[in-house]
Amino acid sequence: MGRLEGKTIFMTAAAAGIGGAAATAFAREGARVIATDRDAQGIARKGEELKAISAGHETYALDVTDHLALREAAARHTHVNVLYNGAGWVHQGMLGTTTLEEWQLSFDINVTPMFVLTQAFLPAFIAQGGANIINVASVASSMKGVPNRVGYMSSKAAVIGFTKSVAFDYMKNGIRANTICPGSVDSPSLHERAHALGNHDEVWKTFVARQPMGRMAQPEEMAHLLVYLASDESAYATGSNFVVDGGITM
Repeated sequence: MGRLEGKTIFMTAAAAGIGGAAATAFAREGARVIATDRDAQGIARKGEELKAISAGHETYALDVTDHLALREAAARHTHVNVLYNGAGWVHQGMLGTTTLEEWQLSFDINVTPMFVLTQAFLPAFIAQGGANIINVASVASSMKGVPNRVGYMSSKAAVIGFTKSVAFDYMKNGIRANTICPGSVDSPSLHERAHALGNHDEVWKTFVARQPMGRMAQPEEMAHLLVYLASDESAYATGSNFVVDGGITM
């Protein structure tokens, strides 16, 4: 029997990267996975992968900035007992170079969908006597300063505050909420940033060079922690930030 037998996990940003690795790990540990992503082709491929592991999973395209679609998804899946909020966007810019539109978009993608989707699931979570919420934050937040990330850091700090608020207010309803705070992870989005900054291979070398362990984290390494947080083994953990950053904040 897997560690997640009896769990139904709803996921955003589950086609690739951390979310993709987590969806696979959740399924292998016996959970029923409802995996969504704005990348329709990517999430369809993930669906085929999950189907090869076991039956009963569901995948479909979902844009987290579509608040009505988020609420409709929650209304269709009232049996969910683990919610994984993984959607995010990294904007590069300091205070003097970031536009209001870029600042707002950071919150529109990184924070507001968590609020909308978690709020939409809340009545069902309370009615069933509890649930488990896992939000993806970052060490680049209220935890550590990094250059050129004012919108990203501010929005990820808000994720940490939001998570603690939910954990505190709904503890007596059996609802837990925690964050995972990764450092740099070898993911499609990080490779896209390397391409955007110039010569991918040269930029990637600089990314690796600033890692204390001398290498990038792999998405599967985040997934191991996410399996723990989704399981009953973490039943006493709530309102906590789980840092997996290869020593960046040490």
